[in-house]
Amino acid sequence: MAVLYRLSQNKMSTSKAYGKWFAQAVMTGTIDTDALAEIMQSNCTVKKADILAVISELIETMQNELQNSKRVKLNGLGAFKLGIENEPGGAATAADFSAGKNIKGLHVLFQPEVKTDTTGQRRKTFNDQIGRAVQQE
Repeated sequence: MAVLYRLSQNKMSTSKAYGKWFAQAVMTGTIDTDALAEIMQSNCTVKKADILAVISELIETMQNELQNSKRVKLNGLGAFKLGIENEPGGAATAADFSAGKNIKGLHVLFQPEVKTDTTGQRRKTFNDQIGRAVQQE
């Protein structure tokens, strides 16, 4: 297995990196919950229906906990938390602020789990696990 990438040139003339080349990840498709459950079923003794039930409950529970202003951490993967999208410009004073007027929406932020290695360098553990094989498209 390899992570595919293609080369892309920065064409933003105002950028400090104008004209430079960078790797850009290439996705070859999408895998959904059913397909993940099928793979997981073949790797363990748990049945697909049980896996789907657990994933469904995980999603529902995560939504509830995020709405209760909790940060949801999945060990070995990372943490999810809510972010608030504000109207541009903001409110002139705290007294002028109103949620209905100034909050545009919510979004979910993901922070990969980070561990410190033996050299003292912080590494995103999930990224390290999947990023060992890189292959150009």
